[in-house]
Amino acid sequence: MSFSALPRLTSLPEPSITSISRQVKDVFDKSAKAVVKVRGTDEHGEFAGTGFFIDPIGTLYTAYSVAGEADSLSVDFGGKRQPARVLLADLRSGIALLKVEIATPMLPIGKSEQVEVATPVISIGYPLDLPQTPSFGMIAGFDRRIFGRYFFTTHLRVNVPTQRGEAGAPILNFKGEVVGILVSSIENGSACHALPIHAAEKIRNDFVRFGEVRHGWIGINVAAAEKFREGSCAEMTEIMKNTPAFGSGVQTGDILLQVGKTKVHEPEDVIDASFFITAGDKIPVTVMRGDEKLTFEIEADFHPASRHPPIIAAPSMNQSIPLRLDSVRRTP
Repeated sequence: MSFSALPRLTSLPEPSITSISRQVKDVFDKSAKAVVKVRGTDEHGEFAGTGFFIDPIGTLYTAYSVAGEADSLSVDFGGKRQPARVLLADLRSGIALLKVEIATPMLPIGKSEQVEVATPVISIGYPLDLPQTPSFGMIAGFDRRIFGRYFFTTHLRVNVPTQRGEAGAPILNFKGEVVGILVSSIENGSACHALPIHAAEKIRNDFVRFGEVRHGWIGINVAAAEKFREGSCAEMTEIMKNTPAFGSGVQTGDILLQVGKTKVHEPEDVIDASFFITAGDKIPVTVMRGDEKLTFEIEADFHPASRHPPIIAAPSMNQSIPLRLDSVRRTP
């Protein structure tokens, strides 16, 4: 028995630890002033989390688990504790938007749609009761569910260790741009899930346009077809009655290709497509029917989950990452 010789691997230069360290430090030095500790109280006592400014007039993002159900919110900025108010708190996306009435630095918004597996990233947060801390890691994956439970849109899985107090921290690329918001931890803090910043911006844009979040839907169900057509196997199996899709022209048996700007390749893609629908907007829906490609405009309505307890829910924010520093005890 003979064996072919394995090809020799071309030697590659070893990555410079010093260079990576310098890049992390540069991003931290440039971005740290726009990242703040968020404080609040609830029925359990005092707690703290992280937030970051996204405009020069005091608007900041944080996690829903930090500010969604809190009282007496404030942020530590410029050596002072500044009062903050909630503009919106959205359990479905896991984020909150706060406002502080002062001039502030800001972090630039990046393009989370362009990050890939192994993209290096940095988070800046306030772990436990410790000072502001940078952490270095990389994008490990893109998850729609964990432990059999679905998120409302794809989340970034980030190999950055997390501790209590870091919910709401920005996930930054090496340009110092925000590509995600830390919303939950994984496996006792060994990694985390982050909402992509373009998903957070959808929520903020709703607020800017309407003064509220408008999660939308059109009312179709899909399942996997036997064959792919035009790159998609998402077949419409039900057009629900008394929904925007009913009577719009789409039919059961159509292969769904695109909803708004979101392309559909498989049934689970509808999760992302649904998240980016805004109630009241006219949404172009492209389907394949036989050999014909058709596009219908459907005016979206409010998603039932935005008015009632959701059937499909993201992991509990309280259980997924305990981010509270209680005045009497530390929540496990």
